[in-house]
Amino acid sequence: MKKRIFASAILLLFCATLLFADQYASARKRMVDTQIRARGIKSADVLRAMETVPRHLYIPAPRRGQAYNDHPVPIGYGQTISQPYIVAYMTELLQPKPNHRVLEIGTGSGYQAAILAEIVDKVYTVEIVEELAKSSSELLKNLGYDNIKVKHADGYYGWEEHAPFDSIMVTAAAEFVPPPLIKQLKVGGIMCIPVGPPFHIQTLYLIRKVSEENIETTVLGQVRFVPLTRKEGN
Repeated sequence: MKKRIFASAILLLFCATLLFADQYASARKRMVDTQIRARGIKSADVLRAMETVPRHLYIPAPRRGQAYNDHPVPIGYGQTISQPYIVAYMTELLQPKPNHRVLEIGTGSGYQAAILAEIVDKVYTVEIVEELAKSSSELLKNLGYDNIKVKHADGYYGWEEHAPFDSIMVTAAAEFVPPPLIKQLKVGGIMCIPVGPPFHIQTLYLIRKVSEENIETTVLGQVRFVPLTRKEGN
């Protein structure tokens, strides 16, 4: 009798696990169909990555029910995980390729880095909040992303050791474009960055490095990001 009860409990647990997995998979597909593809994202690689990466794992447990909703979600320390569409849109803007090396400024939960890592060869991501740098690094490692390196540092300075980068994504609003990031971008490379005052509406820019002396800047529209935090004294 005890063996039958134990076996039944295991079966129920297994079925419940499958049910929750199916719910998340369905929610992820619905997110891609209604929030991303429907808004004009066309890149097959980006759509595949958005449907593959389990967004709920990058959100604190009490808020996981909001993981696939059409809005940003707080992750603690005054930071957020961006709205799914913004993640997809900024990823597509970078025109990522399998052989690319990408720098991300503002690791946060690690979700954007995981999306990029599904497409490109290497992702280098910098996070100024030490607790987030540690937790995202551990999570990404546990999920098998050996092509992502996380650094706890002031993102204003980029990651010179691994430059130049094919593209750079900044996921926090700077008051101006940091010169070290321009320097670390390859000629022909692309940077996507929100610029503007903290806690106000900012402007999303696409920057192309035409040559070492020349960049082209395109205004893409208005956005709202958390501010690019600096180390004290900078």
